[in-house]
Amino acid sequence: MTRKVADCRKFPSETDCTLTISGEEEEVVKAATEHAVSVHSHTDSPELRDQIRGMLEDEKVPAQH
Repeated sequence: MTRKVADCRKFPSETDCTLTISGEEEEVVKAATEHAVSVHSHTDSPELRDQIRGMLEDEKVPAQH
């Protein structure tokens, strides 16, 4: 399974947040939602979770030599 990444640096914020969260999709959505609520004052809702899910990217793994 491909790991997913949520990167706060890709979204403007008043705090210039630099947090990056990676893991399996459901883990990342849960952690990113908790972060968005506790740090960025968002309200936990199905819409927020859908928005977070939509911003996830596949984790890029460096090529091994």
